[in-house]
Amino acid sequence: MTDSRIIQTAIEKIEHRRLGSTQQLLDIHDVVYEKNQPKVLRVDKDSFDGSAIVYFPILNEKFFLAVYLDTKPGIRVRDVSTEAYHTVFFSAISNTLTFEQLSSLTKLIPSKGWSKGDVANSGKSVHRNSGFHFEPNPEPDAFEDKLNKLLDALEQDKKGVLALANQADILIQVGSVFHNGNTMLGGHYLTKENVKRMAALALSIDFDLYAEGNFFKN
Repeated sequence: MTDSRIIQTAIEKIEHRRLGSTQQLLDIHDVVYEKNQPKVLRVDKDSFDGSAIVYFPILNEKFFLAVYLDTKPGIRVRDVSTEAYHTVFFSAISNTLTFEQLSSLTKLIPSKGWSKGDVANSGKSVHRNSGFHFEPNPEPDAFEDKLNKLLDALEQDKKGVLALANQADILIQVGSVFHNGNTMLGGHYLTKENVKRMAALALSIDFDLYAEGNFFKN
């Protein structure tokens, strides 16, 4: 099943607004257009049941419009909704070690990092500790998928993660931006397997949750 057919079916659903949920969302928010058609951020075909999700950016918002499709036996739109923006990353923080020293303890390739005393990106302050961040999949995705992909990556260097745990404060940090359409935001679910995997890596987890966007019209 080619991405182009999945994308075209998703775009047709957005532009024709035949589904009530599509109309409801596009009455209050605009999809970002590129080359005269909705911009596609990602086609997610990771599901084992053959379904797919096409993610579209929403103008001036972090959360996404998501079109859910069945692809077997044919392509058919199942639903249109918003998907929250999630960032799920591993963080190691130290008051004594530099970023380079933190990096030397693991095989993980940092997504970003800094040393204590470095000027912050704002240029108005300096970092009061050193930080090492690792985020393997920054693309649009469900929280559960992002968490499992992060744990998969961390387990490839369990020795390094535990070395960081012995010399720094480590945790998984989650930031989520939900669409505040009707104040029912949903939430995050941790399975027993998630908890066991995090415990084996000496990890805690921290959540920052935000609600943005316009309310649905009555």
